[in-house]
Amino acid sequence: MIICIGEILVDLIGKTQNGETVFSRYAGGAPFNVACCIKKMGAAVGFVGRVGNDLFGEYLLDFAKGQRFDYLDIVVDDNYNTTQALVEINTQGERNFSFIRKNSADYRITHEQVDKALESADFIVLGSLMLSTAVGRSTAEYIVSMAKKHHKKLCFDVNFRADNFINQDYKSIYSWYIKNADVLKFSEEELDLFASGNTLEEKLQKLSNYNKLICVTLGEMGSLYSYNGAIGLVESIKVTPVDTTGAGDAFFGCLLSELANYDLDNLPIAKLIEIVKKANICGALATTKYGAID
Repeated sequence: MIICIGEILVDLIGKTQNGETVFSRYAGGAPFNVACCIKKMGAAVGFVGRVGNDLFGEYLLDFAKGQRFDYLDIVVDDNYNTTQALVEINTQGERNFSFIRKNSADYRITHEQVDKALESADFIVLGSLMLSTAVGRSTAEYIVSMAKKHHKKLCFDVNFRADNFINQDYKSIYSWYIKNADVLKFSEEELDLFASGNTLEEKLQKLSNYNKLICVTLGEMGSLYSYNGAIGLVESIKVTPVDTTGAGDAFFGCLLSELANYDLDNLPIAKLIEIVKKANICGALATTKYGAID
């Protein structure tokens, strides 16, 4: 089973109507989006998270129960609020985030929740938003250490959001997780931030280790992969995007749902290319509707 651990939140997506910006409510949070995609793709999946005891938390809990995950552990926390992300979308469908996240519940996942979930996990998907707080980093470090101890495959999407890391040395924070991930995903912009080199291929080469799979999503161009010393570009399909929120999560969810069927340490390149192509299509289709999950 693939267990996704991390942020679940409400995306409030702004649309202009009659000269006013109106915000619509959608379920979101990168690891939760990934879990929803994995379930749609037919693989066994679970989600572990935390919400506040408020209207948004009630909405998210009901939504999560409706996904019929194989494992679900969302704690309703009386002491903290449900995280919100304000999202504005330009005419090309590209989005810009601003988080309402003070005194929030999303990163306060306990070690007990992690221990219980690990019992049924083969792959663990670690959400990155928790890395922006000391409390969250403590949990994330525990997740990584337990994944290594129990020989689980660790999957990590960099999913960097700058406004959550103001005045923090985010490169140092992220470096340990990038180093320890078995499956790693970057956007093109994130690869530029976290790796040095003159080309994308050079940057990938410096990050690559034997038997580590790295994917870099490139929007309409498709994505790059690096695996066992091989680097390649896989094209996507053409779509007309209305909202790119969650496109990377759809890519990652599809990728992981397919990888769960194979030995990650001995994956033929031809099969990997098929899997990445399917993930590209999934990510592209996700941009044709509003919200991260539809």
